[in-house]
Formats: sequence, structure tokens, C-alpha cells
Amino acid sequence: MATIHFNSVAFLDAVHSLKQLPPDIIPDIAFAGRSNVGKSSLINRLVNRSNLVKTSAKPGKTRSLNFFSVDNSLYLVDLPGYGYAKVSRDMQNTWQRLISNYVETRESLALVVVIVDLRHEVKKLDRDLVDWLKYLGVPHLLVYTKADKLPRNKQIKNAASLDAGFNIHATERILFSSKSGQGCTELKEILTRVVEGFSSKHQE
Repeated sequence: MATIHFNSVAFLDAVHSLKQLPPDIIPDIAFAGRSNVGKSSLINRLVNRSNLVKTSAKPGKTRSLNFFSVDNSLYLVDLPGYGYAKVSRDMQNTWQRLISNYVETRESLALVVVIVDLRHEVKKLDRDLVDWLKYLGVPHLLVYTKADKLPRNKQIKNAASLDAGFNIHATERILFSSKSGQGCTELKEILTRVVEGFSSKHQE
């Protein structure tokens, strides 16, 4: 298994239907979160790029499953944001069907990274997503982002509140800042282990 440096990164495809999905021969790591939670900024920080994933002040900019190839070892998948995206109900329903079908059927989906704003209390949509992933048995990791916007003591307090709301242990999440880089090394290490575990399992 080659070492993953998260440096050799390229946009692969914008998938609008399951027929467009790339071959499932390497693992997918998908990123999910509410609109404007900082998902694009997190991915950019992870791969050491400033603008690989386009960021926008307008919710609902991501309208497809955007696949990025990383070190020829995994796909990063940027999922459409959910929540207050100012798009039509039909469009939101289309996204929901696409995401649901992808998560429920993609055999190479190794992990869903659920991104939550550390500054706020647990939102119903976030909890529903985590509960759904638990129900499906899909591996997932919570990342509490925008940590740089809070002092350390407030980070700890808010994280504990979110942990309780999601019914998880502190070891099951990461505090992250796209601006300062807090948590980035830890996230890379976890994703590397996930990819290695996936590869080992599929080589048996």
C-alpha cells in the first residue's frame, strides 16, 4: 500500500447519476454537511490546495457528487450540502435521492465524514444523517469545524455538548479548522488508516 500524502490530487468527474460513478476499485471517502458549513474549505485544506474545491457564499453551489482522485489511492467525494440551500424543492429532492442511492449502494464507500459547525448546537438534519448512517452500518466520522472561531475552553465545552447530542465519545470526532490547520494531521492519519483497512480487506 503506497503512502498517501494528499498532494497528488485531481478533479475526476461531477456525477449526476449512479451510472456515472467511477469503477469501485479504490475506496471512496465522502464529505457531507449542511450548506455553508465549510466543507469545501476543509477539503481544500486537507489536500493543501487553496481552490481545488470551489467555495461559495451561496448555499447549494455543489449540485453533484464531485469526485477527486488522490494519489491514485482513493476518491474524495464532495456531496451536495443540505439544509438551507436556496434552491427549488425538486432540486433538493433530486440531490437527496442521488445521495441516498449512492450511500446505500456504493460498495467502495469506506467512510462518510460528517462536518458540523462547532459553534452551534446539534441540528436535527445533522443528527438524522448520523442516525441514518448508523442504521445502514456505514462507517462515519464527525468533524467539528470552524474551531479557530472559538477560544480553547469554548471549543471543549461546545464539543462535549455536540458529543452528547450525537451520542458519541470524544474519540469518535475531530476538532478542525480550515484556517489554522487544527486537526488536519489527525484527519489525514484517520483517512489513511481507513484506506489501508479497505485495501487489506479487498485483497483477502
